[in-house]
Amino acid sequence: MTASTQGNWVDLSRDADTGIELLRTHIAGLSQAYDPHWHDDYLIGYNEQGLQQFHCRDQVQRVTPGGSFLLEPGEIHDGESPHSDGFTYRALYLPAQWLHRQLSGIFEDLPDRYELHVESTLSDDRRLMGSIASAFIALHGQEPRIVRSACLDQMIERMTAHLDWRLKRNDEILLPRLAREGRDYLHAHLYEDVGLEEMATVLGHDRFRLNRAFKSAFGVAPHSYLIQLRLVQARRLLAKGHKPAEVASLLCFSDQSHMGRWFRRAYNLTPAAYRTLCTSVPD
Repeated sequence: MTASTQGNWVDLSRDADTGIELLRTHIAGLSQAYDPHWHDDYLIGYNEQGLQQFHCRDQVQRVTPGGSFLLEPGEIHDGESPHSDGFTYRALYLPAQWLHRQLSGIFEDLPDRYELHVESTLSDDRRLMGSIASAFIALHGQEPRIVRSACLDQMIERMTAHLDWRLKRNDEILLPRLAREGRDYLHAHLYEDVGLEEMATVLGHDRFRLNRAFKSAFGVAPHSYLIQLRLVQARRLLAKGHKPAEVASLLCFSDQSHMGRWFRRAYNLTPAAYRTLCTSVPD
């Protein structure tokens, strides 16, 4: 299903068998398309038209037509259109557990202490781009299951040239203790209306030191991290059919409009539109 506003449009659907979300979208004109955010899926896609620009891995990434992009779960990125003609792209959101299961046959001898890693965010591999396009068309067009599986397998085979397995990084050792405790506190209080002063008191520090340690470790302040954490959970709940007002209340947004403003800045969609696109159930 498609949603549009002010020259921008979004076509979003979900494959029931795999849980893969399919996104085709156009961002019009000179604009900031997305605020910094992250996903808990692997994101793979390619640019159809125009110049797509985003910040990721402390670099400005520019995707030209035919160029592909790959992001790991949790990678913070934004999105903008630097040219007046905007840009159009297609993307697949691959659930991490699903992708790891598919790759287990290719890397069957690797032990559990390894994790999947994207070597480079951008690629000009035209065969990779073609395989992404074929998988997108097969899933979006609801081709027979055997065709969908074949196209996904082909895409994954091309992806392996741009993925590898690395030893799981023990980031816990590298992160300051205060930053780790602050992150764990936010995860534990996802459904509570927590304050920075309260959080700092519980952790035994002042809020200024906590804020500095957190931003240094994770690249965003605690309040921004918590909002993004809640937006990721909001996507899960909306995709299951929960109503936006219910989700906003559950996740401690002040009201549905408050959640909607943050949701739109991160995903260029309202929560109601996202729910409808995922479930075909009107709000």
